[in-house]
Amino acid sequence: MIRWVWKWVKRLLVVAVLLLLVLLAPVGYVEVACRGKDYIRKEYEPLLTPEWHRAEGRTLMTYPEWHIVHAYDDYAEVISSGDPHDFGYFRAVGGFWGSLCALSKASPAHGGFDWTTKQTAYVIGVSFTAELMLKAAYEETVGRVYTWIRGSERAALDEVSARQARDYAAFLQQTPWYKWDFKGDIAEHAEASEGSKRDNERRLALGIEFSAKSAYAGVIEQAVAGVGADALRLRMVVQGERAQLEGLEGVEIIESRPEGLVLETPRYRALTELMKEMAERGADFIEIAGNDDIMLTAIADTPLPGALYARERQGYGDTRSLVLMQVTDLAAFLRENGDMVEHVHDY
Repeated sequence: MIRWVWKWVKRLLVVAVLLLLVLLAPVGYVEVACRGKDYIRKEYEPLLTPEWHRAEGRTLMTYPEWHIVHAYDDYAEVISSGDPHDFGYFRAVGGFWGSLCALSKASPAHGGFDWTTKQTAYVIGVSFTAELMLKAAYEETVGRVYTWIRGSERAALDEVSARQARDYAAFLQQTPWYKWDFKGDIAEHAEASEGSKRDNERRLALGIEFSAKSAYAGVIEQAVAGVGADALRLRMVVQGERAQLEGLEGVEIIESRPEGLVLETPRYRALTELMKEMAERGADFIEIAGNDDIMLTAIADTPLPGALYARERQGYGDTRSLVLMQVTDLAAFLRENGDMVEHVHDY
């Protein structure tokens, strides 16, 4: 008996090691195959005081977390009319590591990536990969079987979970994932269920997933509280008339300098919409967070010329491109292509 148990313990250990190696393989690939050339970084003398500087490479490294946000949005779009097994989980994972590889190659010209920042990207990448592989393993097997049992007519919880996925994707645009009310979603499933086999299966599967995420979210929130959250505001230098920029929500005019007005603004999704509005009002950007380069994502039918990386969006039929440009070119790009700009990646 003991020999039999030990034999299975060894087998499970081998499987666990193999799974760990599979999860870590992309990290090794990025480290070995995605090293950029040793560019000589151009000298730039920032206008803003040092406490408002952020490393230029961070405009590149903000994207990996946003890729996960976009993946949830793609998932919500797919299941709004389809089923979870219709989503390309491997494509979403491949997009994360493919974009990280492209960004790693581009990083030397922008100060490179410090190990702490890169380590964070690796941790969230491995976690994202594990999550989607587990979800794919379930939805492509048990989940798919229950859609066959259900038939073509969607169950009540198919509709509820699709709406929750859309709400969650929108929530992530401005708020950290761990602040989402996963327990509220579980409670809504119990209330909305009509007792069909598909509803019961969704309650069980999503209940396990959301319970695990809720528990993990609590751990992450405590960890963030211990180290402090990232800065919620940044400063930039903008050329334009004061009257053009007054009245913008969340924007504070700090001072006027020969190079332009120093503004303090919110970050994340709110910043993108503010910058579009500022560009439309005639403002031109000179420096953002002490830097003269910035990256943005844009949505178009085909990849944009010169994009660092481009990938088709699932459920939408169009393409997201990562574009790096000079800060001084940003306003003109926004005025000409504002409708296609999805997110300006701050630092």
